Amino acid sequence: MPEIVYDIAIIGSGPAGYTAAIRAGQYGLKTALIEKDGFLGGTCLHVGCIPTKALLFNAELWDHLKEAKEFGIEGVDARKLNWTAIQDRKAKIVTKHAKGLEFLMRKNKVETIKGYGKLTGPAQNGVLTVEVTNDGKATQLKTKNVILATGSEARMIPGLEAGSKVLTNIEILGLKELPKSLVIVGGGAVGVEFASIYRSFDAEVTILEMLPRLVPIEDEDVSKELARVYRKRGINFHTGAKMEKVEQTKSGVAVTFSAEGKQQKIEAEKILIAVGRRPRTENIGLEKTRIKPDREFIKTDSWMQTAEPGVYAIGDIVLGTPQLAHVGAMEGIVAVTKIAGKKGKPINPEHIPNATYCHPEIGSVGLTESKAREAGYNLKVGKFPFTANSRASIVGQHEGFIKIVSDADYGEILGVHIIGPQATELIAEAVTAMEAEATVEDLMWTIHAHPTLAEAMLDASNSVYGMAINA
Repeated sequence: MPEIVYDIAIIGSGPAGYTAAIRAGQYGLKTALIEKDGFLGGTCLHVGCIPTKALLFNAELWDHLKEAKEFGIEGVDARKLNWTAIQDRKAKIVTKHAKGLEFLMRKNKVETIKGYGKLTGPAQNGVLTVEVTNDGKATQLKTKNVILATGSEARMIPGLEAGSKVLTNIEILGLKELPKSLVIVGGGAVGVEFASIYRSFDAEVTILEMLPRLVPIEDEDVSKELARVYRKRGINFHTGAKMEKVEQTKSGVAVTFSAEGKQQKIEAEKILIAVGRRPRTENIGLEKTRIKPDREFIKTDSWMQTAEPGVYAIGDIVLGTPQLAHVGAMEGIVAVTKIAGKKGKPINPEHIPNATYCHPEIGSVGLTESKAREAGYNLKVGKFPFTANSRASIVGQHEGFIKIVSDADYGEILGVHIIGPQATELIAEAVTAMEAEATVEDLMWTIHAHPTLAEAMLDASNSVYGMAINA
């Protein structure tokens, strides 16, 4: 039999890898998807985005039940939380979507290969060889192009190891019982989301953030609003905090840290380490190629091509792009489109949305106000509070605002920052507007349905010129 030569071999089946595989199949390319685990979907589906958001939805429902009387619903005072049932529902959602991915691979004629994939060196006569190891047995796979999509893992603080008391995103999602108290190291998206979940379920939660504010990559006004709401919710946090020591005790952990100019100590049942993610680029054969990792990340051009001809990198391993599932997915499409010789376009970094699913939710895109000022823009900024939005009153979620940062000279939308109900959904309109090069004035003349949360975007655009109708 003649040896099979694939058009594309993709190493890793997270959102970056599986999206690339599906698009390759749609283009009629002979595609192999190599996955070391026994399931498709990667971190995002199994121990990241999807299970976390499932728990956040449970937490939101639980919070609504606490306020049932306000909505005219009596008799729920004796409510009881069934943590096992919550975990089972989360697992069912993950299983459903993992099976959905298997179906999509079959539908798009993508061959799924179980094993650990490694590069073996440069192409010979235009063909690359990938070594695939499964159960100790290595085989060679031939392909014209390779896409590296090996993903990332939680960074651990030196000296600590994940276990029953020291948790990463993996362990915290598999807890058999709800902790009564939790310390979270890191006040970025992962940290504030888990703080939101466990506070809703009545745990005592403390966040330790090294930088001066929570969600430090967001606009400062968003950080201030989240801090205000978290104080109101009873979530403790210390910013500018330096963690010094974690000791395991009989009942949990004792954490020593410095903040507000003094050394402090807190005890809790568990500690979650949420200080970022490191790319998985070790032991994938980079040393046999021209690819020289930068702090473990892989440098690519705007079409996701690495320094090694025929080898592309996408997702969490790419230098300089956010470690977000939706970024990896689009990078996969960009790379495959290039390989297939089809018409496409690279990612615009200014048009990447951030979504944080804590309560209140956060959605943002583009430049923050301070970054826009640093860049020398002449700014006009508008801000509209959800307290003045009728739908926010109806759903009983008044916290937050929509803020639009624009160029005063041309009305260009430079950034949109939302904190409040459904912020992660509402941000899509802003991303679309920026991608389509719409101006603030275009938004002002766009009819928004009433009553909706999306109407707040209309009022925010009008507020840029001091003419919001509802404020």
